[in-house]
Amino acid sequence: MIDTHTHLYAEEFDADRKEAIQRALDKGITKFYLPAIDSGSHGKMLQLETEYPGQIISMMGLHPCYVKPESWEKELETVKNYLDQRAFPAIGEIGIDLYWDKTTLDIQVKAFEQQIDWAIEKDLPIVIHTRESFDETFAVLERKRHPKLRGIFHCFSGDLDQAKHAVDLNFILGIGGVVTFKNGKIDQFLNEIPLDKIVLETDSPYLAPVPHRGKRNESSYLDLVAGKLVNIYGKDFSEIDRITTENAERVFGN
Repeated sequence: MIDTHTHLYAEEFDADRKEAIQRALDKGITKFYLPAIDSGSHGKMLQLETEYPGQIISMMGLHPCYVKPESWEKELETVKNYLDQRAFPAIGEIGIDLYWDKTTLDIQVKAFEQQIDWAIEKDLPIVIHTRESFDETFAVLERKRHPKLRGIFHCFSGDLDQAKHAVDLNFILGIGGVVTFKNGKIDQFLNEIPLDKIVLETDSPYLAPVPHRGKRNESSYLDLVAGKLVNIYGKDFSEIDRITTENAERVFGN
């Protein structure tokens, strides 16, 4: 299995990071993709990558919640410098978040569009964060439609129409702990989305799947997400593992 989205560098893992990673490795997770947030966490993220070469892989981008009036342009300069210095498998996580702050929508859109332009220029997928902002996110993606524009809707929590729209735009859905929630709703229609449009993720330390909901999430819980897909798609675990792993390798170009 591949955890396509985990914040292993987060402070929630400071006490037992190596142990948490080992638990996931013991469960058969072969790769961990780390989304970038902002310059404050790049050091820890990239250090983890050097400690687990070929297993932990960093993305690069500016998270929409860290698009601040006083710093977003400088943060984007940092992102661009990294993208020009070395290879990354994706630009992410990027997007629009209107849950925490609606006042920054204009600059969130500008930052999102700029990073999409870089992704197209460098032929990289993007990993999209969208929270209470599907309409705004789709509007940007429609404006930026391009044969090279592709990637993952991270932590997908929309409805069936939004899922189909994302797939139509050449994106696949990142499915995590929400699919195990009673009120998550995506389990009610996910089987209408082809399994080759799905990747697994945890978003750890956030959004732990049932029965760990409300506690710290970790990559070793990815099997609980896969187990839920066994029920939704009516396929055995090994088939869910194989197909979602192939999907992740395809989108990240491995």
